[in-house]
Amino acid sequence: MINQKLLEYFEGYLTDKRKQTFKDVLSQRTRHFTVVLEDIYQAHNASAVVRTCDIFGVQDIHAIENKYTNKVSRHVAKGSQKWLNIKRYREDGDNTTACLNHLKKEGYQIIGTTPHNNSCMLQEFDITKKSAFVFGVEAEGISDIVKDNADGFLKIPMVGFTESLNISVAAAIILQDVTTKLRESTINWQLTDQEKKVLYFDWVKKTIKNVDKIEEYYFNNNA
Repeated sequence: MINQKLLEYFEGYLTDKRKQTFKDVLSQRTRHFTVVLEDIYQAHNASAVVRTCDIFGVQDIHAIENKYTNKVSRHVAKGSQKWLNIKRYREDGDNTTACLNHLKKEGYQIIGTTPHNNSCMLQEFDITKKSAFVFGVEAEGISDIVKDNADGFLKIPMVGFTESLNISVAAAIILQDVTTKLRESTINWQLTDQEKKVLYFDWVKKTIKNVDKIEEYYFNNNA
């Protein structure tokens, strides 16, 4: 539950331009698609995908950490991680299953990205269903658990000698394609009003320096 009066108090610390930027960005955010990073150990790759998600309006990222910790490089991500929801799965050795089960309960179909299976070509992908795109560990690709539990597979058309793309490049190509098609469709892909309010409040707080002290001052004087 958002404290509307507190939000209005916080808004006094922001310029009108900043507040409008938040609202403009929120109008383009979506949870129709989400991204799963499975054991990505190179920080520059994970960070580039985070940046890509922000650019194309994908709000949520799911980071599976079975063997490796998913690290974000501030230099590469350019602060984009600040505006996204990143859920980490690192409780035990079977975090992939936990992540996939969670996403399926949320209504997502699991789409493994791989050039090696009998995959759907990117240009033929059906964007109407809520989809979680799984990108696997560098070199090895998605795990057998993902392959066994995926609802489908997706690949990017390639005509050269090289059989695969760097994960960050693959994510950028896929997300640019599917989000462009999504926005041109009649699908209800935007966040709900409540989701926008929650994120807006969170972003406002993240923008204000010493926000905890400001919040404490507010409650001390508005008890």
